[in-house]
Amino acid sequence: MSSSEEMYLQYHGILLPRETHSSESLKFARGLKFEDDDVVAVTYPKSGTIWMQEILPLVLNGGDLTPVHTIANWDRVPWLEETRLAKVVDQLKSPRALVTHFPYNLMPRSFHTSKAKVIYVMRNPKDILVSSYYFHQMATFLEDPGTFDEFLDKFLEGRVLFGKWTDHVKSWRRAELGDRILFITYEDMVQDLPAAIRRMSDFLCRNLSEEVIQKIAEHCSFKTMKANSMSNFSLVPKDYMDSDKSPFLRKGIVGDWKNHFSPEQLARFTKGIHKELEGESFSLPWSLETTSRE
Repeated sequence: MSSSEEMYLQYHGILLPRETHSSESLKFARGLKFEDDDVVAVTYPKSGTIWMQEILPLVLNGGDLTPVHTIANWDRVPWLEETRLAKVVDQLKSPRALVTHFPYNLMPRSFHTSKAKVIYVMRNPKDILVSSYYFHQMATFLEDPGTFDEFLDKFLEGRVLFGKWTDHVKSWRRAELGDRILFITYEDMVQDLPAAIRRMSDFLCRNLSEEVIQKIAEHCSFKTMKANSMSNFSLVPKDYMDSDKSPFLRKGIVGDWKNHFSPEQLARFTKGIHKELEGESFSLPWSLETTSRE
């Protein structure tokens, strides 16, 4: 068994870390019965998942901070596909909030027949690449990423967790879910968090007051989350995540890719992404070529 096979499961052509996924957990996910009032935040890894685990419970409960201060994020809003779900699913209060990195085609059958809603968070893939690169350095259950240049090629070829970013985005953009899906970007959230929360609140028919929206935004700021042990993964033993190498919540900013990409890498990356998205009916909310601040 190569180290890759020891660390990762292959599931419908995508790689998943064995540390948090198993054939049992995937079977459990497939069999999960979705309720009509369930809400799923869908992200490609490193696109704002942890942020959504913070925001969603507060939007759904009208701004009550108790869950954020008393329940670790992975139990508060569990991953659909991870082993932890089976242990905590019965404790989730309705309306349940879940997160998933699954592409659309891997969602359980009951999701399709339910009225469950989806918030799909997209992030500039250049920043995802950088964030993922650092995450691979600090997470002991993931393969060493190699050089940044090598990791860039892996990312474009889909030899990374959950496959190609472009495939993930395409699968959800093509999903005909009508008013069951809201598309939002990580950049929107960084730029104006209250406005992003307002959109989520309206989408989930929550009618939150301006005061509550501001309160949620304040408590879901990067700074507050970084200081909250229930949200910053500091409860995870060093054997799994070595925060000395790189903190889990690293920067939470937009445009950090500029400190990492050479002009040649930028050209190669942009060309690769554009090639994959040729002929798609949607356009990306960011320019990938830009070298100045986006």
